[in-house]
Amino acid sequence: MKRRWHTALAFAAAMAWLAGSAAARELDVGPSHVLRLPSQAATVAMAGDVVRIDPGVYADCGIWNAARLRIEATGPGVRLVGKSCAGKGIFVIQGNDVTIRGISFEGATVPEHNGAGIRGGGNNLTVENSRFIDNENGILAGGGPRSVLRVTGSTFIGNGACIGSCAHGIYAGQPMFLLDIEDCVFQNTRTAHHIKSRARTTLIRRTRIEDGAAGTSSYLIDIPWGGNVLIANNQMQKGPASENRNVAITIGEEGRINPGSAVYIQNNTFRNDTGHTTIFVRNAAVAPAMVRDNRLTGPVTPLSGPGEVVEP
Repeated sequence: MKRRWHTALAFAAAMAWLAGSAAARELDVGPSHVLRLPSQAATVAMAGDVVRIDPGVYADCGIWNAARLRIEATGPGVRLVGKSCAGKGIFVIQGNDVTIRGISFEGATVPEHNGAGIRGGGNNLTVENSRFIDNENGILAGGGPRSVLRVTGSTFIGNGACIGSCAHGIYAGQPMFLLDIEDCVFQNTRTAHHIKSRARTTLIRRTRIEDGAAGTSSYLIDIPWGGNVLIANNQMQKGPASENRNVAITIGEEGRINPGSAVYIQNNTFRNDTGHTTIFVRNAAVAPAMVRDNRLTGPVTPLSGPGEVVEP
């Protein structure tokens, strides 16, 4: 007991020093460091800190309140598994201008069935080279009218749920300015949508969005309030187990709430494996959809609603 007491005192002293030191800009996390868990770093992190997490499996979650954080893996194999904070998710990001790199988020569930690998509440969240496996939501983010959610080089596998309301691979909520997805992979999403965006502008580029043989997703991409949209140079597939065989991409089906003057869906490949005719793009937004140079395989109707189709 005496040794534990001394260890606890040393840990408390270290926490106090880190919290009070203006020079503390880099926090190392892992079994060999004072900060053994990401949640401990979240407690003491200050604006502008860099949090570096060593490889390992952490049954842990964290609420990050500081702004301008960079939270990154020091190497492959940083996994946060199965624990959620505040009924929201594994990492709950409250601060603005946060970047997360190289971390795997797995098995986020909460009582309301919308648990997220990352739950973003601040403005301007960037996620790079990370993995989201078997969560209810992969990423669920909000933010103010100038907020940007940017996701690059990341993988989303087996996310999604529809118990009550639905949870998705990525869900960008209102009144966010921009959702920007680039060089990502979405596979085997369950029940809900691979990507759902209420952002005023949605960009999805060079990304694979696939049900595979067993994925049960509804839409591949759902942009229910319209806005400005660019979906370009992606590889997409709708699978035989999809719960919505009728439509792959839908824009504006809940109303023309977001202003927008440009909807471009171009240079994508889409394969329909449902065995039924599927509408590739269903457009109910203000702007006509420019559906150009897409390569469509299987029984596919290129466009429903206002717009123009140009074959490759």
